[in-house]
Amino acid sequence: MLARTLIERKRDGGRITSSEWRTLMQRYGSGEVPDYQMAALAMAIFFNGLDRSEIGAMTDAMLRSGASLDLTHLRVGRVDKHSTGGVGDKVSLVLAPLVACLGVAVPMMSGRGLGHTGGTLDKLEAIPGFRTDLSLNEAIRLVERVGCALIGQTNEIAPADRRLYALRDATATVESIPLISASIMSKKLAEGLTGLVLDVKRGSGAFLPELDRGLALAQTMIDLGADYGCPVVALLTAMDRPLGRACGNALEVEEAIMALRGDGPADLMSVTYALGAEMLLLGGVVADRDEARRRMEVAISSGKAAAKFEEIIAAQGGNPAVVEDPSLLPQAVECELFLAPRDGVVAHVEPRAIGRGITMLGGGRTKVEDVVDPSVGFVITARPGDIVRAGEPLATVFARDRDGVAGGLAVLREAIRIADDAEPPLPLISHRVTEAGVEVYDG
Repeated sequence: MLARTLIERKRDGGRITSSEWRTLMQRYGSGEVPDYQMAALAMAIFFNGLDRSEIGAMTDAMLRSGASLDLTHLRVGRVDKHSTGGVGDKVSLVLAPLVACLGVAVPMMSGRGLGHTGGTLDKLEAIPGFRTDLSLNEAIRLVERVGCALIGQTNEIAPADRRLYALRDATATVESIPLISASIMSKKLAEGLTGLVLDVKRGSGAFLPELDRGLALAQTMIDLGADYGCPVVALLTAMDRPLGRACGNALEVEEAIMALRGDGPADLMSVTYALGAEMLLLGGVVADRDEARRRMEVAISSGKAAAKFEEIIAAQGGNPAVVEDPSLLPQAVECELFLAPRDGVVAHVEPRAIGRGITMLGGGRTKVEDVVDPSVGFVITARPGDIVRAGEPLATVFARDRDGVAGGLAVLREAIRIADDAEPPLPLISHRVTEAGVEVYDG
């Protein structure tokens, strides 16, 4: 009866108390409350929202529905990074080994693809043999030994959120600030962090495209972190075009490897260095952003960061040889260039269309049980503002058959718009948000 009562109350604009959240999440995590009732509650929250105390109570209830990582014995800072979701966003694959090799412990818990966006776990599992399904004890030992663990949400950590995460995708309730905030922070607080950096996406490819909603999401999660003594810093970054060139699981792993070897796209590296600087500052190993940037550049140019990625891959059961030879990653059977249909300027590269296209090719899920083909996707070399000529290559489709190629080319015709002129894209990094407030990012 509890779930039905709370659905009715939230449907009618009422509040849910802390004790009710705890009981509900315990019962949902154990399977006593069915998905259909939680789906109804999620939709009521989507339309009527939660106040600040309700968000905190929901987060705490999901956090306490399971166990937590205990890394308090480590003598170094423990810092994670989380992105609110994008297309071509392989930053975590570069950032985790980069920051870990500079002396900060990185217990990074990630998710699978959600909606039109890719998931870090799906990308990592494109590496042959790589395990993300580590237990809490395995993750702790890995952080102790390697300085980093790249894991999925285990059955032990916030089990209520684990079920709700997939349910939100299936019920079109992803774009809700209370649900996003509680989901992210319940997992991150379970990692026992001393700091957290958020990459909050804005623009047409973000779950919350508008600047004001992105800022509100960032502030909500910063406040939740403060409740637990975990300082949180958020950067707002552009998702009105894909990040980098590669879009698709194995393709993005290859691009991340190239970035760790010093050959990453400029936009990917800019976002990586900006977020990495915040992680190193929170981890207490640098005095300022300039020092952080210098140390990260040296770690990449010296091969130290790439070597750390090899170490992480080997420790999690994967084949570390992919760092030296990315051709060991899954390879698409078919590929074909997409050519500019006319002279003009690239006015837009629509990330949502690209994300949906990856799913259409088999690289994402429409149902939880779908098997992902890691080899498919797009490599898009065209950037908004580029002047192009008819017949010039703008992108490549990677597919498992000729039908996939045809479908991928149709996606690119929709996503890449050529016009006589173009509006400037959003700034790559626009704002920095902390507990002290919002500032325009100065780089």
